Amino acid sequence: MWSIITIVCGVYFGILLLMFLFQSKMIYFPTREIVCTPADLKLEFEDLALTTSDGVKINAWYVPAKTPRGTVIFCHGNGGNLCYSLDVVENFSRMNYNVMMFDYRGYGKSEGSTSEKGTYADAQACYDWLVKEKKIPEKEIVVMGRSLGGAIASNLAKDNSPRLLILESAFTSTADIAANAYPIFPVRLLCRFGYRNIENVKLIKCPLLVIHSPDDEIVPYSHGRKIFDAANDPKEFLQIRGFHNEGFEESKDVYVEGLKKFMEKY
Repeated sequence: MWSIITIVCGVYFGILLLMFLFQSKMIYFPTREIVCTPADLKLEFEDLALTTSDGVKINAWYVPAKTPRGTVIFCHGNGGNLCYSLDVVENFSRMNYNVMMFDYRGYGKSEGSTSEKGTYADAQACYDWLVKEKKIPEKEIVVMGRSLGGAIASNLAKDNSPRLLILESAFTSTADIAANAYPIFPVRLLCRFGYRNIENVKLIKCPLLVIHSPDDEIVPYSHGRKIFDAANDPKEFLQIRGFHNEGFEESKDVYVEGLKKFMEKY
């Protein structure tokens, strides 16, 4: 009996050790190959190599609109790379918005290794490029993040003064989403990552749109509601349908119309 207990305890604590040591591999799932570009949508774009404040070169795409109503900076999720978010380019280009999207360090053609601090610096480099190189006023910049990118977007909005912030399928914090995924482990004690949307939105000064689906099987719908409740006014909530990685397509009409209304209102 005691030998069984010893084995079970050994396995349990062994898993805890692995979770602590390899957290970054449980959060970031980058791919290097770029399989498509905005050119596949027949859109012209600038393929950029930007240098971050800590000297890392990251890849970004800038897709200009013919008669721009503003500029959207998009922060993608934790898997793949920027080429898997061409739906964002398509949607906002049709609304006559410039689109700036980028790969975090370690993703796609971006150099370096991914880290929380690094992802924040990567997003800031894109924001600074728009303001300093393209001379785009902050009041014309919309920051948007999907899934993990939501936390990077909310941090960017907290540290700057964009016109709008849009969070899609975002979680409240890394510790919270990990606790949902691994309820039998004390992940809150082990977690070395923050990505605290729930705290960031309390500090932003621009209108916020939260988008979430009750069908989301990865980030519970309750996370979206908690983020919304924590934020200051003005704020709006857009409920869509579909799983975490398909909701924006499955609910495309509602999704796009919701974006349009929010961006026209503010």
